[in-house]
Amino acid sequence: MKPLDPRLLKRARDARRYIILLVIFGTVSAALVIAQCYLISASASPVIDGDKTFSQVSYLVAILAAVFLARVAITYIIEAYGHRAALRTIRDLRTQVLDHSGEVGERWLAQGNTASTVTLVTEALDDLEPYFVKYLPQLFLVCTVTPLTLILIFFTDWLSAVAIIICLPLIPIFMILIGKQTADYSNKRLASMQNLGQQLLDLLSGLSTLKALGREKGPARRVALLGNDFAAKTMATLRVAFLSGAVLEFLATLSTALVAVEVGIRMAEGHLGLFKGLLIIMLTPEAFKPLREVGSQFHASADGITAANMVFETLDVPIPASSGTQNAPDLSASAIVISDLSVNAPGRNTVAPAHLSATIKPNDVAVLRGPSGSGKTTTVSVLLRLIDKSSGEITIGDVSIEDIERHSLWEQVTWVPQRPAIVPGTVLENMGVDISPELEEAARLTGFDSVIAELEDGWNTHIGQGGAGLSIGQRQRLALTRAMVRPQPLVILDEPAAHLDAMNEQAVSRGVEALKKAGHTVIVIAHRNAIMSLADTIIDVEASTIDSAIDTDTQTKELAEVGSASDVDATEGRSE
Repeated sequence: MKPLDPRLLKRARDARRYIILLVIFGTVSAALVIAQCYLISASASPVIDGDKTFSQVSYLVAILAAVFLARVAITYIIEAYGHRAALRTIRDLRTQVLDHSGEVGERWLAQGNTASTVTLVTEALDDLEPYFVKYLPQLFLVCTVTPLTLILIFFTDWLSAVAIIICLPLIPIFMILIGKQTADYSNKRLASMQNLGQQLLDLLSGLSTLKALGREKGPARRVALLGNDFAAKTMATLRVAFLSGAVLEFLATLSTALVAVEVGIRMAEGHLGLFKGLLIIMLTPEAFKPLREVGSQFHASADGITAANMVFETLDVPIPASSGTQNAPDLSASAIVISDLSVNAPGRNTVAPAHLSATIKPNDVAVLRGPSGSGKTTTVSVLLRLIDKSSGEITIGDVSIEDIERHSLWEQVTWVPQRPAIVPGTVLENMGVDISPELEEAARLTGFDSVIAELEDGWNTHIGQGGAGLSIGQRQRLALTRAMVRPQPLVILDEPAAHLDAMNEQAVSRGVEALKKAGHTVIVIAHRNAIMSLADTIIDVEASTIDSAIDTDTQTKELAEVGSASDVDATEGRSE
């Protein structure tokens, strides 16, 4: 990441406002620094030389106190607003990463990106706060205070200005050399954090299975090793940051001392007056300080900068299913036609689905049937514009699915995936509606009313992330009930009875029947006979390998060519 990455300004509106504030207050701060040094010299030198008494310069001291208070106030405003701007920017970047990850789709997340994305939005981005609060203000002080103090020193005593200009490049040179090592340590630390996060997520997702097998304590050693590795890399990053700060502090102190010695010798020899000497000695540290602080704070915020780079890399991942511009046709009156649809599985020699053709009429119940891995869920994902097809076509009415703007399509779809989204809160909050006769009827149809009766606080029972506190089957019925409260014209149910017994499967069937009677089109991915008996259309979904798919295409072309040749022969025969 650059010292001020334009991508950050582009992605975060609050960052742009903060930069404008820094430009304004940085300029004011530079003027106050110069004024403070000038006032101290102007008030102290005549008193020391005996030209004036303290009472004669007391007004300068009063102005100096006001300048000092103004600097304190500006520093407070910059830091306070910096904290707010950092929190807002982090929130915006988190939202953008989550939204973009959802837009990119589950296939990208399944390629080892889930854990890294979770780590990025939960912990890593918090390290961006020092960048805003500490680093950026010093960066703008380098652009304002340092050049203005150098200009004033040059016009006061050009020899001292030359000495400062010679010493000044030492700090950025060492800052670059140390910064490269710090960036490497920060990258390793973030990678270790993501590896630890991925292992913990995998462990938590499979903890119930491990506990059932009596192996829940087995991964403890692996997690401990990963935790120790993360701690070691964190300490290495901190060690380099502290050492770099010490080096930069030493260089700034040494450079200031060289200028002070040079000024002191000339003052002792009478070649430089007390006013100019004091002014130069006080301005010299102010010229070095912002650059020194930039180096120190850069290393302190290196972890956040690394996380921001990961944000931009994530946001640069192209969305596979590009959205069209046309509004979706009315799904309550438009047929969905699937024509020779094929989707190549990434990284595998598999086509799932392969050459799928079907028609789903409005107000029909269509069941996608086929073995696991045949492409049933993939077919739904293509219909929802979550992934791209490899070949074939899907049309809604007379409009190709690729020409439809996705959000206008989603507004007409209620989708219950295999793993429905359930957030921490009460059961009623997850429903998104207040208790009403419609909600009670939906719960009765899906059998969720019996679940509510068993819960201690009924609809007000608190559940955890992902539905913790409910069984898998209860979570499925919760999601199905939620879908039936305010269903859209098209309702898609992905294995709604997968975790239910025969009795509760009948409740799902009642729900599907109710949706059909209400005029909704229902697409169900199912294996159970109870659901299939309700189907107006059963669509058999099959998979194949890429080689066999090519062979099928070749055979189709050959048959077409044979047919064309036969037509030509027949025509010639009639002509004769």
